[in-house]
Amino acid sequence: MRCRRREVRGRAAAWGLLASVSATLVGCGTAVSEPAPAPSPTPDPVGPPEAAWHLYQSHGSPATLDDLVAAAADVDVILVGERHGDPGGHRFQRELLQRILNEAGAGRLEGRSPVLSLEMFESDVQPVLDEYLEGLITEEHFLAAARPWPQYRRDYRPLVEAAREAGIPVVAANAPRRYVNRVSRLGREGLDDLPDHALEHLPPLPYPEPTEAYRAEWEAVMAEMAQNHGAHGHREPPESALEAQVLWDAAMAHAVASTLDQEGSGTVVVHMVGSFHVENHTGIPEVLRQYRPGTRILVVVVKAVPDPAASPREGEMEGAGDFIVLTRDPSAS
Repeated sequence: MRCRRREVRGRAAAWGLLASVSATLVGCGTAVSEPAPAPSPTPDPVGPPEAAWHLYQSHGSPATLDDLVAAAADVDVILVGERHGDPGGHRFQRELLQRILNEAGAGRLEGRSPVLSLEMFESDVQPVLDEYLEGLITEEHFLAAARPWPQYRRDYRPLVEAAREAGIPVVAANAPRRYVNRVSRLGREGLDDLPDHALEHLPPLPYPEPTEAYRAEWEAVMAEMAQNHGAHGHREPPESALEAQVLWDAAMAHAVASTLDQEGSGTVVVHMVGSFHVENHTGIPEVLRQYRPGTRILVVVVKAVPDPAASPREGEMEGAGDFIVLTRDPSAS
């Protein structure tokens, strides 16, 4: 199942198959524990044939990168909800970021200064990421210390390298998974015992509660996963699983809000994240508006369909995002 509906991290021992599926869905990225070998070259930006993408307005009419970049000039943050591992979606991300960098470099982005923000790095490795961007350490040592996701070289390295070449900041936006795991086991109260140095890598406590809309989406995903995997009569995931999920959103929303405040007016943050964190304007958008009222947010959601060139039916994707990126679903071929 694609990661469109959030990556749930869970207590596999407590809820068996459902939890293990949830952990894949909600996390969608596992840190590399051993030192990374020398990186392979940056992938061909053209990508394989299945890497095509098509952009639409949320009401279904076709759109272009020109439309999206023009909208970027009027917002503070662009939240790009990806399907992890989707060739078309990752190609779209590369092309969007490069276009924004080009426009900003040429002074055609209304004076905006872009910042790249990533779910794929946890906040405690920010110093390591900064050292690499500043040329102080090699890429090999960066990867060995920064716990990159397994497909970093293929899917995310092009983004980091584009930002590095352009000289823009890159934010390690996610909460350290060891603390999120603690919440999944003990509930949000499990954070109360953490020392101050650990709390530095988390959003202010107590972090926000899930909204009713968000909770309903979560429950729908859990039910769908249980049905798809034949988990009849399964136990409902504990409340702590949802609390752990909300911690991911709160951490990333706080990272984006802090970046906007630190970098000053004229900044536009481009945040790459799994789509469930932003789809339907729930998750990160909700929490970001709590942390930083008035923040202008643009939501872009990637969806896999049998034929991405076919325009969505009217109203089919209304509200999912401000822009919708359709890519080819490999399971439909």
